[in-house]
Amino acid sequence: MAAGAGQTPGDSTKHPTKRQVSGLATAYLVIYNVVLCAGWTAVGVMGMRHYLQSKSHIGVYDAVEIPLKVFQTAAILEVVHCAIGIVPTSVMLTGFQVVSRLLLVWPIVHAVPQVQNELSVILFLLAWTTTEVMRYAFYTLGLLNRLPYALTWSRYTFFIVLYPIGVTGELLTIYAALPHVKESGLFSVTLPNNLNVSFDYWSFLIVIMCTYIPIFPRLYSHMIRQRKKVIGGVTTKKQD
Repeated sequence: MAAGAGQTPGDSTKHPTKRQVSGLATAYLVIYNVVLCAGWTAVGVMGMRHYLQSKSHIGVYDAVEIPLKVFQTAAILEVVHCAIGIVPTSVMLTGFQVVSRLLLVWPIVHAVPQVQNELSVILFLLAWTTTEVMRYAFYTLGLLNRLPYALTWSRYTFFIVLYPIGVTGELLTIYAALPHVKESGLFSVTLPNNLNVSFDYWSFLIVIMCTYIPIFPRLYSHMIRQRKKVIGGVTTKKQD
């Protein structure tokens, strides 16, 4: 991901300051990715431990709530990384992915506690945790030039199953929240009021669910193309 921040020997001769900034940025990114990888590993371990002890998915969210919120919210920094150029990724795409996660964590699952023990929450927690542990390990080892092929293969293969599981969990969780939002009027603003504006949070969630229809197939097909490009490239290189 941030491997592009590294410099060649020729660059270091012409731009010593640039090399220094790149070195600091790389060191920072290694630390960031190690911390996030450890954080998501903790989420997975805590959730699994609770499930094995209780033999039920009830209470799993409570067991992982704090680290989940901390480390998912910390992903806001990834938008900053893109914006300042230390990570060569689209700010818009990264921002969309981060905001969509935060929307589920805070104004849905946090704000509607009635859904926290839904099985659908376990589905997206399973998908998110597995994906993020692999992703941050991938970035860390890539920055250190120690990336094993097995991790590359896993990162660009497991999503084939994990992505649909995560999306299913997210949609079912939003759906489960709808009646509670409708009944309570959560986050909704009605007329008349001083600002002369209205907002229906229930309708907003319906719109969010509908956006999955065009977005999911496009992102999924993009990831399939990326898999063919990355896995195919690695395989060819190994054969050469």
